[in-house]
Amino acid sequence: MRGQKREDIAVSGDDRQNEEDRQKELAREHKERQAKRAADQTSKARRNTFLGAGVAVVVVAGGIFAATTMVSKDPGEATAQSTPSASASVTPPGTTPSPTKTGPVTCTYKRDKSLPHKFVGLPGKKPSMKLKKMTVATNRGTFSIDLMTEAAPCAINSMRFLAKKKFYDDMKCHRLVTPDVAGVHMLQCGDPQAKADGKNPTDGQGTAGYVYADENADIPLGKGVVFMTQPSEAAGRNNSQFAISLSDENLQVGAGYSVIGMVSEGMDTLLGLATSGQDLLLNNDDITGDGGTTAPKKPVIIKKITFS
Repeated sequence: MRGQKREDIAVSGDDRQNEEDRQKELAREHKERQAKRAADQTSKARRNTFLGAGVAVVVVAGGIFAATTMVSKDPGEATAQSTPSASASVTPPGTTPSPTKTGPVTCTYKRDKSLPHKFVGLPGKKPSMKLKKMTVATNRGTFSIDLMTEAAPCAINSMRFLAKKKFYDDMKCHRLVTPDVAGVHMLQCGDPQAKADGKNPTDGQGTAGYVYADENADIPLGKGVVFMTQPSEAAGRNNSQFAISLSDENLQVGAGYSVIGMVSEGMDTLLGLATSGQDLLLNNDDITGDGGTTAPKKPVIIKKITFS
């Protein structure tokens, strides 16, 4: 009997070990599934957020240059390089100020005919460093942006040029998304070809017919951040399109896009444009990452953009 009992105890011990091993394996698998879901959600959010000029990306021969820009080893990819000095006058809360440009600034804009566009010329090479504010008047209200001119002079120079050419006048903002639709919250404008009807497959592809390099691209996209959009996974292909981050939901996307400033007035107006997917003209392409096809049911139309 005692031998049998010892055997029973041994078997029982083996069972406990097997059960512990099984629990550890289940815990490991559960952890892996959680990590995969988190990675998938982040990847989906990135795809849904940055879609400025469609899916197709054509590298411009010779690279793209802007203020104090150097070409990297990857063909066609440009990275802005600047010398740290005084902080930019406007910085999103909780972020490190981006280095400002020092000395004379020269901007270079490269002609690009690879996507649908409305060409009104190329901006001048010497930007004004005195610009402080950009005001956007729409049919749904007005909002103002405090500009980071010292950190993003070429992006702001481009927008001011296009505004003077009335490029943005009477233009429909083609994309509005809320977290319940795409995991992010933003308004996107600047496509001169956009119909903003939730159906047009080329919405989000239109440009001003030129591109320029990235600037001030180390700022996370928290609430109120205004930034230039470009094709996902592209670099140095900023154009006429810009977007406004409407909540901190977008912080999950990280940085990597040219930030021009922060909304200082009219945030309530922007937040009132849509509170859920019910306020939008939905298209499933947007959810899978093609972008540009989720438009506001009540059109958001830019009447005029001014700088001061």
